[in-house]
Amino acid sequence: MSGSAGGFLAGLAVALLPLLAAGFWLGRRTARPQHLGGLGTPVEHATQTLHTASLAAPPLRAGLTEETAGKSARKLRSLLGTDALCLTDLEEVLVWDGLGTHHRAEIMERLSGPLESGRGEAFRLTCDTPDCTVRWAVVAPLTVDDRVHGALVACAPRESAVLVRAAGEVARWVSVQLELADLDRSRTRLIEAEIKALRAQISPHFIFNSLAVIASFVRTDPERARELLLEFADFTRYSFRRHGDFTTLADELHAIDHYLALVRARFGDRLAVTLQIAPEVLPVALPFLCLQPLVENAVKHGLEGKADRCRIQITAQDAGAEALVVIEDDGAGMDPDLLRRILAREVSPSGGIGLSNVDDRLRQVYGDDHGLVIETAVGAGMKITVRLPKYQPGVHSAARIGRE
Repeated sequence: MSGSAGGFLAGLAVALLPLLAAGFWLGRRTARPQHLGGLGTPVEHATQTLHTASLAAPPLRAGLTEETAGKSARKLRSLLGTDALCLTDLEEVLVWDGLGTHHRAEIMERLSGPLESGRGEAFRLTCDTPDCTVRWAVVAPLTVDDRVHGALVACAPRESAVLVRAAGEVARWVSVQLELADLDRSRTRLIEAEIKALRAQISPHFIFNSLAVIASFVRTDPERARELLLEFADFTRYSFRRHGDFTTLADELHAIDHYLALVRARFGDRLAVTLQIAPEVLPVALPFLCLQPLVENAVKHGLEGKADRCRIQITAQDAGAEALVVIEDDGAGMDPDLLRRILAREVSPSGGIGLSNVDDRLRQVYGDDHGLVIETAVGAGMKITVRLPKYQPGVHSAARIGRE
């Protein structure tokens, strides 16, 4: 799913906050009229609603489970000011917060209609407990992409049309949080699929040629063969690792160093690589296998059709809130129109790992304004610029998560 969809849903969640404020006030007025005098001014109502909603949102962004429902139910009940509130999935009550827990079974029996139709409903509860204040239930379905995933049920002493409306607005806000969670999961699955595609596209020719070069040194220079074998092992171990969608710039450059050692063993003096790396950007997190394919592209097009030396320059600079990475070669270059079509996936790249894969992943993680910036022309080499925000929500290397 695109970043624009996530932005729309986030905007919708913000737009619903005034309605939540109204729901908070109306719900409390209905359920607990004796407390109305202590609620303060409208500004205080809105401030309290925003704060409560901000506390309820993070668990819901992980989806609708028993654990997340348990963490958010009390905050949601506070928004409505009801005696009890429960969250359910399609089969059971995930959490009950407040009075009247003995109504759980009855609630689930009465939910079949609302869960099937996707429409809210209010009904009287049967109760033989004299001091039980839970007499009415208001059901508001929770939907994601027009599919019902569960329900929010607010319980109160009396029937109230305003509580029905307030519960509906709170349920809409919860549904937006669940839809954002679904969007996050879709984005994660897409990134994982892109990484699998990158691994699958690691050039078989590169693997074959690397092993052939190593084999050529086995008799003539065993120590050199051993060093290259270790380089190959470290590069493939990094490329096929299974922990985390993100890495650090330091780790990615380390993998690039292994890759270049193998390429130099094959081409010798034909390949000259210069690196200029600012130490302060080494900890910056970035999508896994994001830069190595760009270097592989530079090697391929830099050596293609050339008998003399190919020069590749890799720089990483501190640019304030971003790290600026530039990979430049003096090779064959490319027709700009052909490049545009490759990035738009209108045509397939000639071999190796496509630039379009890396460009797509950068846009998915950072937004459309952080795609690859490529300067090229036929016979003029290629310059690729990557802008990496130093701080991006959700972008953390596996090593950093482990330390936290």
